[in-house]
Amino acid sequence: MQKVLNREIKELITAYPEVGRVLEEYGIGCAPCSVGSCLLKDVVGIHNLDPQKEATLMYRIEKAIYPDRKISEPVVDMTRKAEPKKITYSPPVKKLVDEHVLIKRLLALIPSIVEFTESSLKVDKNLILGCVDFIRTYADKYHHMKEEDILFKYIDEKAEIIQVMYKDHDIGRGYVRQAVEGAEKNNKTQVKENLLAYRDLLTQHIKKEDEILYPWIDRQLSTTQVGEMFRKCNDADALVGDELPRKYEKFIVELEEKFLQEVTK
Repeated sequence: MQKVLNREIKELITAYPEVGRVLEEYGIGCAPCSVGSCLLKDVVGIHNLDPQKEATLMYRIEKAIYPDRKISEPVVDMTRKAEPKKITYSPPVKKLVDEHVLIKRLLALIPSIVEFTESSLKVDKNLILGCVDFIRTYADKYHHMKEEDILFKYIDEKAEIIQVMYKDHDIGRGYVRQAVEGAEKNNKTQVKENLLAYRDLLTQHIKKEDEILYPWIDRQLSTTQVGEMFRKCNDADALVGDELPRKYEKFIVELEEKFLQEVTK
Protein backbone atom coordinates (compact mmCIF):
# COMPACT_ATOMS: atom_id res chain seq x y z
CA MET A 1 0.00 0.00 0.00
CA GLN A 2 2.99 2.30 0.56
CA LYS A 3 3.65 2.35 -3.18
CA VAL A 4 0.03 3.34 -3.78
CA LEU A 5 0.28 6.19 -1.28
CA ASN A 6 3.20 7.61 -3.26
CA ARG A 7 1.45 7.51 -6.63
CA GLU A 8 -0.02 10.60 -8.30
CA ILE A 9 -3.77 10.84 -7.77
CA LYS A 10 -4.67 11.43 -11.44
CA GLU A 11 -2.71 8.36 -12.47
CA LEU A 12 -4.52 6.28 -9.83
CA ILE A 13 -7.96 7.52 -10.83
CA THR A 14 -7.24 6.87 -14.51
CA ALA A 15 -6.13 3.32 -13.74
CA TYR A 16 -8.83 2.71 -11.11
CA PRO A 17 -11.91 4.95 -11.69
CA GLU A 18 -13.53 3.57 -8.53
CA VAL A 19 -10.87 5.43 -6.51
CA GLY A 20 -12.22 8.72 -7.88
CA ARG A 21 -15.77 7.76 -6.94
CA VAL A 22 -14.72 6.80 -3.41
CA LEU A 23 -12.88 10.09 -2.95
CA GLU A 24 -15.93 12.01 -4.17
CA GLU A 25 -18.04 10.33 -1.48
CA TYR A 26 -15.68 11.76 1.11
CA GLY A 27 -15.83 15.25 -0.35
CA ILE A 28 -12.42 14.96 -2.01
CA GLY A 29 -12.94 16.23 -5.55
CA CYS A 30 -9.74 15.07 -7.26
CA ALA A 31 -11.38 13.55 -10.34
CA PRO A 32 -12.07 16.86 -12.17
CA CYS A 33 -8.74 18.43 -11.13
CA SER A 34 -6.81 19.65 -14.17
CA VAL A 35 -3.39 18.97 -12.61
CA GLY A 36 -3.79 15.82 -10.53
CA SER A 37 -0.12 15.30 -9.67
CA CYS A 38 -0.67 15.33 -5.89
CA LEU A 39 0.37 12.09 -4.21
CA LEU A 40 -2.45 10.05 -2.66
CA LYS A 41 -0.91 10.38 0.82
CA ASP A 42 -0.91 14.19 0.48
CA VAL A 43 -4.48 14.27 -0.84
CA VAL A 44 -5.69 12.34 2.20
CA GLY A 45 -3.51 14.27 4.66
CA ILE A 46 -4.55 17.72 3.50
CA HIS A 47 -8.25 17.00 4.14
CA ASN A 48 -7.61 16.25 7.82
CA LEU A 49 -10.32 13.58 8.06
CA ASP A 50 -11.54 12.06 11.28
CA PRO A 51 -9.22 9.03 12.03
CA GLN A 52 -12.09 6.55 11.64
CA LYS A 53 -13.18 8.11 8.35
CA GLU A 54 -9.61 8.09 7.08
CA ALA A 55 -9.17 4.42 7.99
CA THR A 56 -12.40 3.50 6.18
CA LEU A 57 -11.46 5.63 3.17
CA MET A 58 -8.05 3.97 2.84
CA TYR A 59 -9.65 0.52 3.19
CA ARG A 60 -12.07 1.29 0.36
CA ILE A 61 -9.29 2.67 -1.86
CA GLU A 62 -7.17 -0.41 -1.26
CA LYS A 63 -10.14 -2.66 -2.09
CA ALA A 64 -10.76 -0.67 -5.29
CA ILE A 65 -7.16 -1.21 -6.38
CA TYR A 66 -6.77 -4.79 -5.12
CA PRO A 67 -10.29 -6.34 -5.31
CA ASP A 68 -8.96 -9.91 -4.99
CA ARG A 69 -6.68 -9.20 -2.03
CA LYS A 70 -7.82 -10.14 1.45
CA ILE A 71 -7.88 -6.87 3.37
CA SER A 72 -9.00 -6.44 6.95
CA GLU A 73 -11.86 -3.99 7.26
CA PRO A 74 -11.23 -1.32 9.92
CA VAL A 75 -13.25 -1.60 13.11
CA VAL A 76 -15.60 1.36 13.39
CA ASP A 77 -16.80 2.47 16.82
CA MET A 78 -20.57 2.57 16.26
CA THR A 79 -21.17 4.19 19.68
CA ARG A 80 -19.24 7.24 18.64
CA LYS A 81 -21.31 9.79 16.78
CA ALA A 82 -19.64 11.54 13.89
CA GLU A 83 -19.82 15.27 14.42
CA PRO A 84 -19.32 17.75 11.60
CA LYS A 85 -15.88 19.26 11.89
CA LYS A 86 -16.03 22.97 12.56
CA ILE A 87 -13.45 24.97 10.68
CA THR A 88 -11.70 27.75 12.58
CA TYR A 89 -9.29 30.23 11.02
CA SER A 90 -6.45 32.34 12.32
CA PRO A 91 -7.20 36.12 12.14
CA PRO A 92 -5.27 36.80 8.88
CA VAL A 93 -6.79 33.78 7.15
CA LYS A 94 -10.26 34.71 8.43
CA LYS A 95 -9.82 38.08 6.70
CA LEU A 96 -9.23 36.27 3.39
CA VAL A 97 -12.30 34.10 3.97
CA ASP A 98 -14.36 37.24 4.65
CA GLU A 99 -13.14 38.78 1.38
CA HIS A 100 -14.48 35.74 -0.44
CA VAL A 101 -17.98 36.72 0.66
CA LEU A 102 -18.05 39.84 -1.52
CA ILE A 103 -16.59 37.90 -4.45
CA LYS A 104 -19.28 35.22 -4.04
CA ARG A 105 -21.94 37.93 -4.14
CA LEU A 106 -20.73 38.90 -7.61
CA LEU A 107 -20.60 35.24 -8.67
CA ALA A 108 -24.23 34.86 -7.57
CA LEU A 109 -25.20 37.78 -9.82
CA ILE A 110 -23.49 36.50 -12.98
CA PRO A 111 -26.44 34.36 -14.22
CA SER A 112 -28.71 37.44 -13.96
CA ILE A 113 -26.10 39.59 -15.71
CA VAL A 114 -25.83 37.02 -18.50
CA GLU A 115 -29.62 36.79 -18.85
CA PHE A 116 -29.86 40.59 -18.98
CA THR A 117 -27.12 40.68 -21.63
CA GLU A 118 -28.85 38.10 -23.80
CA SER A 119 -32.20 39.92 -23.64
CA SER A 120 -30.70 43.34 -24.45
CA LEU A 121 -30.34 44.75 -27.95
CA LYS A 122 -26.59 44.92 -27.46
CA VAL A 123 -24.02 44.19 -24.77
CA ASP A 124 -24.11 46.73 -21.93
CA LYS A 125 -20.41 47.46 -22.15
CA ASN A 126 -20.35 49.61 -19.01
CA LEU A 127 -21.97 46.83 -16.99
CA ILE A 128 -19.54 44.16 -18.14
CA LEU A 129 -16.48 46.40 -17.73
CA GLY A 130 -17.71 47.38 -14.28
CA CYS A 131 -17.80 43.70 -13.29
CA VAL A 132 -14.37 43.22 -14.83
CA ASP A 133 -13.03 46.15 -12.84
CA PHE A 134 -14.33 44.51 -9.64
CA ILE A 135 -12.71 41.20 -10.58
CA ARG A 136 -9.38 42.69 -11.59
CA THR A 137 -9.09 45.18 -8.75
CA TYR A 138 -10.88 43.67 -5.76
CA ALA A 139 -10.72 39.91 -6.45
CA ASP A 140 -7.32 39.82 -8.14
CA LYS A 141 -5.12 42.72 -7.03
CA TYR A 142 -6.61 43.20 -3.56
CA HIS A 143 -7.43 39.60 -2.60
CA HIS A 144 -5.36 37.23 -4.76
CA MET A 145 -2.32 39.43 -4.25
CA LYS A 146 -2.39 38.70 -0.51
CA GLU A 147 -2.64 34.99 -1.23
CA GLU A 148 0.20 34.92 -3.73
CA ASP A 149 2.52 37.45 -2.09
CA ILE A 150 1.89 36.66 1.58
CA LEU A 151 -0.09 33.50 2.44
CA PHE A 152 1.53 31.10 -0.02
CA LYS A 153 5.02 32.19 1.07
CA TYR A 154 4.53 30.40 4.39
CA ILE A 155 4.41 26.96 2.78
CA ASP A 156 6.06 25.11 -0.06
CA GLU A 157 4.88 27.00 -3.14
CA LYS A 158 5.80 23.98 -5.25
CA ALA A 159 3.17 21.88 -3.47
CA GLU A 160 0.65 20.65 -6.03
CA ILE A 161 -2.37 22.21 -4.33
CA ILE A 162 -0.66 25.61 -4.47
CA GLN A 163 0.16 25.09 -8.14
CA VAL A 164 -3.53 24.33 -8.74
CA MET A 165 -4.48 27.61 -7.03
CA TYR A 166 -2.02 29.57 -9.19
CA LYS A 167 -3.36 27.84 -12.30
CA ASP A 168 -6.95 28.70 -11.30
CA HIS A 169 -5.95 32.37 -10.93
CA ASP A 170 -4.38 32.37 -14.40
CA ILE A 171 -7.32 30.57 -16.04
CA GLY A 172 -9.71 33.05 -14.40
CA ARG A 173 -7.73 35.97 -15.79
CA GLY A 174 -8.03 34.39 -19.24
CA TYR A 175 -11.82 34.17 -18.94
CA VAL A 176 -11.93 37.82 -17.90
CA ARG A 177 -9.84 38.90 -20.90
CA GLN A 178 -12.20 37.01 -23.20
CA ALA A 179 -15.25 38.60 -21.56
CA VAL A 180 -13.75 42.06 -22.15
CA GLU A 181 -13.07 41.21 -25.77
CA GLY A 182 -16.66 40.01 -26.14
CA ALA A 183 -17.98 43.27 -24.65
CA GLU A 184 -15.81 45.30 -27.01
CA LYS A 185 -17.04 43.34 -30.02
CA ASN A 186 -20.68 43.22 -28.86
CA ASN A 187 -20.39 39.43 -28.89
CA LYS A 188 -23.04 38.23 -26.44
CA THR A 189 -22.04 34.57 -26.71
CA GLN A 190 -18.43 35.33 -25.86
CA VAL A 191 -19.45 37.41 -22.86
CA LYS A 192 -21.88 34.74 -21.65
CA GLU A 193 -19.55 31.76 -22.02
CA ASN A 194 -16.61 33.42 -20.29
CA LEU A 195 -18.54 34.99 -17.42
CA LEU A 196 -20.23 31.66 -16.67
CA ALA A 197 -16.91 29.83 -16.95
CA TYR A 198 -15.35 32.33 -14.54
CA ARG A 199 -18.25 31.82 -12.13
CA ASP A 200 -17.90 28.02 -12.19
CA LEU A 201 -14.13 28.21 -11.75
CA LEU A 202 -14.18 30.71 -8.87
CA THR A 203 -17.03 28.94 -7.08
CA GLN A 204 -15.01 25.73 -6.86
CA HIS A 205 -11.77 27.63 -6.24
CA ILE A 206 -13.19 29.47 -3.22
CA LYS A 207 -14.72 26.26 -1.85
CA LYS A 208 -11.32 24.53 -2.05
CA GLU A 209 -9.65 27.43 -0.29
CA ASP A 210 -12.20 27.90 2.47
CA GLU A 211 -12.67 24.22 3.26
CA ILE A 212 -9.31 22.63 2.42
CA LEU A 213 -6.38 24.89 1.60
CA TYR A 214 -6.77 27.60 4.24
CA PRO A 215 -7.32 25.16 7.15
CA TRP A 216 -4.34 23.08 5.94
CA ILE A 217 -2.09 26.14 5.89
CA ASP A 218 -3.37 27.28 9.28
CA ARG A 219 -2.47 23.92 10.82
CA GLN A 220 1.15 24.44 9.79
CA LEU A 221 1.58 28.00 11.11
CA SER A 222 3.23 28.85 14.40
CA THR A 223 1.82 31.60 16.62
CA THR A 224 4.71 33.82 15.55
CA GLN A 225 3.96 33.22 11.87
CA VAL A 226 0.28 34.00 12.36
CA GLY A 227 1.20 37.32 13.97
CA GLU A 228 3.68 38.12 11.23
CA MET A 229 1.14 37.29 8.51
CA PHE A 230 -1.50 39.39 10.24
CA ARG A 231 0.86 42.39 10.20
CA LYS A 232 1.77 41.87 6.54
CA CYS A 233 -1.91 41.62 5.50
CA ASN A 234 -2.73 44.78 7.48
CA ASP A 235 0.19 46.59 5.83
CA ALA A 236 -1.01 45.49 2.39
CA ASP A 237 -4.54 46.72 3.16
CA ALA A 238 -3.18 50.02 4.49
CA LEU A 239 -1.43 50.66 1.17
CA VAL A 240 -4.76 50.70 -0.68
CA GLY A 241 -6.80 52.20 2.15
CA ASP A 242 -10.37 51.59 3.34
CA GLU A 243 -11.86 53.35 0.34
CA LEU A 244 -11.18 50.48 -2.08
CA PRO A 245 -13.20 47.74 -0.30
CA ARG A 246 -15.97 50.25 0.44
CA LYS A 247 -16.11 51.26 -3.24
CA TYR A 248 -16.52 47.68 -4.42
CA GLU A 249 -19.02 46.74 -1.73
CA LYS A 250 -21.11 49.72 -2.90
CA PHE A 251 -20.77 48.46 -6.48
CA ILE A 252 -22.06 45.01 -5.51
CA VAL A 253 -24.95 46.47 -3.51
CA GLU A 254 -25.99 48.56 -6.51
CA LEU A 255 -25.81 45.53 -8.79
CA GLU A 256 -27.91 43.50 -6.36
CA GLU A 257 -30.52 46.25 -6.20
CA LYS A 258 -30.60 46.57 -9.99
CA PHE A 259 -31.08 42.88 -10.68
CA LEU A 260 -33.44 42.31 -7.79
CA GLN A 261 -35.67 44.99 -9.35
CA GLU A 262 -35.36 43.26 -12.74
CA VAL A 263 -36.51 39.96 -11.22
CA THR A 264 -39.50 41.52 -9.42
CA LYS A 265 -40.79 43.46 -12.45
